[in-house]
Amino acid sequence: MFTSLGPLPFALPAPAFLIGSYDRDGRPNIMTAAWAGICCSRPPCVGVGIAHERWSHDSILERQAFTISIPSADMAARADAAGMRSGRDTDKFELLDFTPVKGSLADAPYAAECPAVLELRLREHHDLGTHTFFIGEVLDVKIREDCLDAKGKPDPALINPLLFAPVSRTYWNLGAPLGKGFALGKEAAGLGRH
Repeated sequence: MFTSLGPLPFALPAPAFLIGSYDRDGRPNIMTAAWAGICCSRPPCVGVGIAHERWSHDSILERQAFTISIPSADMAARADAAGMRSGRDTDKFELLDFTPVKGSLADAPYAAECPAVLELRLREHHDLGTHTFFIGEVLDVKIREDCLDAKGKPDPALINPLLFAPVSRTYWNLGAPLGKGFALGKEAAGLGRH
């Protein structure tokens, strides 16, 4: 049996991203966003929903670029705080002890302390109601070297990304891996053993 909760912004898990942008005066800003995710493979694109009243909203439109810094779970309090103050009147990089680094390809800053960073060019945006959905084309992915596996690939356990549960409004981290994608389900798909 299911209980109907009505229309809610619900998906599990949601990422806890730090969105970086420069305002019209060139000041670096970050904000927390969880309404986000991968939306295309070729070209690689990530989308993020940002409320119209957020300081970052117009900055992204003006600069046509943004970054996504992926905080680790041990940065939960700082990442949460980045969504509680406005860049209009607060230098959140300074307040939260993050170091702003100018993107090498996108006209936007990222947080040097985060284990993973995406630089994005604004590809398109859509007004959906309370939020604008910004679709950014990924220009580069930067991973801290200590967060790479032996094959040079991003290791989720080492990155330990911060996750968010929208309805309960709680932060989470990753659990144990369950198996390899496109292999774990082979038997269930009738494609033989994995």
